[in-house]
Amino acid sequence: MKVAVLGGGAFGTALAIALSQTGPIQLWARSRTQADAMARQRENAAYLPGCALPPELTVTPDLQAAVGADVILLAIPMQTLGSFAEEAAALLDGKTLVACCKGMDLQTGAGPVETLAHHCPTSSHALLTGPSFARDIANGLPTGLTLACTDEDLGETLQARLSTPTLRIYRTTDVTGATLGGALKNVMAIACGATMGAGLGESARASILTRGFAEMQRLAQHKWADPATLAGLSGFGDLVLTCTSPQSRNYRFGVSIGDGTAFDPSVTVEGAATARAAAALAEREGLDLPITSAVAGLVEKRLDVAQAMEALLSRSLKEE
Repeated sequence: MKVAVLGGGAFGTALAIALSQTGPIQLWARSRTQADAMARQRENAAYLPGCALPPELTVTPDLQAAVGADVILLAIPMQTLGSFAEEAAALLDGKTLVACCKGMDLQTGAGPVETLAHHCPTSSHALLTGPSFARDIANGLPTGLTLACTDEDLGETLQARLSTPTLRIYRTTDVTGATLGGALKNVMAIACGATMGAGLGESARASILTRGFAEMQRLAQHKWADPATLAGLSGFGDLVLTCTSPQSRNYRFGVSIGDGTAFDPSVTVEGAATARAAAALAEREGLDLPITSAVAGLVEKRLDVAQAMEALLSRSLKEE
């Protein structure tokens, strides 16, 4: 079963490096200049410097050539996944598509699999998610991920094909739960980063992380997902990693909000758009997601950290 990865960023490159342990793999980069540089230098100097591309990995800017594979991993940011899938729908027709991004579309509120199913209805769809940093995967450090697919047989096939000696894949049929875990943990990472950036302390961060996890479960139940899914790699595992490590872009973004420093606008921060999408959903459907709403306020600059914290601390006392 031939596999290709679409997306020449850090995570797409890391996945391609890891999967090359089990056979030849092709990586598509949108920019011909970037693809040529990667092929020549044998590394992704722009997004993952220092991680060598194995001989089994080839890089191409030719999308038509890349989608000749049976299984297509789409390591494309959530906020551009829909437009990409719409443009490439004819090429992706009938393929097995595995989304490798996290978040909720700001315009539609849909997750990655729902977005792919809308634009590519004749394809098969799955989600690869969980606690992972690109550099860890590329360096061959042991990593566990969740493969979410409603088709159990396809899920088993993908689990076997995408597992490597250092990449352990678990599977679930709860696509909604896995999607929400991966999306909302980025929102909580922004909140935890802002807490630390503002100097509010480790205890405050622990409270945000814990109560944020309760929000994630609350929304999952509302969407008829299995709350137990949120206790797995795609939820709790990813939450802990993202809320505690400066390697996380969402956490660093939160820190910049908290300490008032500038943040590189070219860096993708999926939690910013997801917070706004989830807060809008909560308002429409009468859900209590106070931390998510506070992060949306921070992202939209309607609130500063002091105001957000005051709003959270002044809520009515309740039973845990």
